[in-house]
Amino acid sequence: MNDRIRSREVRLIGPTGDQLGIKAVPDALRMARGLELDLVEVAPNANPPVCRIMDYGKFKYEEGQKAKEARKKSTNVSVKEVKYRPKIGKGDFDTKTRNVIRFIEEGHKVKITLQFRGREMAHPELGSKILDDVLEAVGPAAKVDTQARLEGRSMSMTLSPDKQAQEAMKKAAIEAERKSQAEAAEAEAETSEAEVETPDVDEAPEAIVVSEPEEGVPDAEDENVEDGS
Repeated sequence: MNDRIRSREVRLIGPTGDQLGIKAVPDALRMARGLELDLVEVAPNANPPVCRIMDYGKFKYEEGQKAKEARKKSTNVSVKEVKYRPKIGKGDFDTKTRNVIRFIEEGHKVKITLQFRGREMAHPELGSKILDDVLEAVGPAAKVDTQARLEGRSMSMTLSPDKQAQEAMKKAAIEAERKSQAEAAEAEAETSEAEVETPDVDEAPEAIVVSEPEEGVPDAEDENVEDGS
């Protein structure tokens, strides 16, 4: 970079990627410093070497950010093992199977192991039934890497995440949620329209009738005045 470049001339690339041709290193340095940028050798094995005018500090920062994002996105895939028993109870089965589903969702492979003891070896079909139940509970989110096989006193099967199936399930869940929200909003709008207040005949106020005095019939006040009361 800059004064550390040992070649006499370089093929120069401008800060916007334009080709500036072959330049002597002192001339290329003057151009870079005139733009307050750096002259960086990007292809040292070319003949002549290729240099680019750039902000080297900004370039290193951006490269570091890209590497950091790449590390975040990369997943440390490992093989998790979950052990079952042929006569496992429903509560233990549900707990262990939830762990299997969680490991699959986190992107890990899962080895399902069934351990037989004593006379249980005479009934390998019990182990096969457990493995089938695990597969049914996990659903399409996982695929079978290694089919169930009996080795000594244990039966094992390996599952791995099915990325495409998981993405499809996520999209289906999002669509279902949107549909549910739309239906709820529509139902609420219909309810609001039905609750618009309308006059109730039974609750209408009674009309007040004001009767006028008949002609020739004096009012009570007039009678009192005439009587002197």
